[in-house]
Amino acid sequence: MRLLHTSDWHLGRSFHGVGMLAAQRRFVDQLLNTVRRERVEVLLLAGDVYDRALPGVDVVNLLDDALDRLTAAGVQVVLTSGNHDSASRLGFAGKVLERGGVHLRTRIAGLDAPVLLAVDRDVDLAIYGLPYLEPRMAAQALDVEQATHFTVTGAALARVRADLADRTKTTHSVVLAHTFASGGISSDSERELSMGGVGAVPLDLFDGFTYTALGHLHGRQRLRDNVRYSGSPLPYSFSEASQNKGGWLLDIGPKGLESVRAVDWPAEKGLAILRGNLEDLLAAEDYACAESSYCQITLTDNERPAKAMERLRARFPETLVLSFEPANAAQKPASSYGDRVSNAADDLQLCSGFLEHVRGRTTTEQEETVLRGSLESVRLLEMSR
Repeated sequence: MRLLHTSDWHLGRSFHGVGMLAAQRRFVDQLLNTVRRERVEVLLLAGDVYDRALPGVDVVNLLDDALDRLTAAGVQVVLTSGNHDSASRLGFAGKVLERGGVHLRTRIAGLDAPVLLAVDRDVDLAIYGLPYLEPRMAAQALDVEQATHFTVTGAALARVRADLADRTKTTHSVVLAHTFASGGISSDSERELSMGGVGAVPLDLFDGFTYTALGHLHGRQRLRDNVRYSGSPLPYSFSEASQNKGGWLLDIGPKGLESVRAVDWPAEKGLAILRGNLEDLLAAEDYACAESSYCQITLTDNERPAKAMERLRARFPETLVLSFEPANAAQKPASSYGDRVSNAADDLQLCSGFLEHVRGRTTTEQEETVLRGSLESVRLLEMSR
């Protein structure tokens, strides 16, 4: 049996103010191409289906279209809710959808009720979906005293193991879990599950399962041969610029997990992180490949260039993030704006100092002329009152 492990679709997300819905529609097309080409029988979606608890109508329609196309292709879909989803809304009509091959696991009460599929006549595959377990909300339902990610995840998996132990037929198991597992590498686009890293759960909680399909971290990664994050299908922060986006294809046979291999879904528009002097960035041929990418640019000019974003977008039209880190910043003595105010010799120096403070460069002669004229106009106005 061939399964495709995905997670963190984050439908409806934007990228630094740029809507991603068109890119997400393109991903769904890539997903369907993979399903047909690889003859996938089961799609796993390990949480964060949506980017927010109340997705827009066009976002819901996109998921509706994706599920319709997947089930029409003969694929069973098993999905769980993540920390971005509303579990109750995502789980609506779950019993009805189950009849059509879409299996929603968004409630604690159903986490030990597997999707049961036949690998062959003598062997079954049980797929369990753990919704995102917020410790304070899940502790009572799972009958644990201390509300931590470790305790609630351990209690949930104990229920899964109890169900497996009651099965008389040979049964392999796949567990979907939306959590931060120890050893995972995070990126800037994930919402922290807890402060200080205490939300991480140890890998040995997943011992004994044929495969664990993790969601939450956006980089595709292997923690063990049978414990992996698929990552998000699209990059949602510049910290993911070097990541290959995709999922994991896994084959499970009568003897268990036979193979796991990566499948890639290249984004239509790449990410570029550029750093340097403005004139160098505008002239160097080395940066030609970034002209069609979303760009995060850090300028190192000692003085902040005028109209920097406008000039950069003439060459890199998809520049989304611009920051300034002067190369000589470490050599400059720290000077607060309060120091500038107290040491200003006159009003012109005070205004010029303000411009230098907020822009990181000194005023030009033309700017000083404008400031001098404005100050003189104010002086004359006060004299006329």
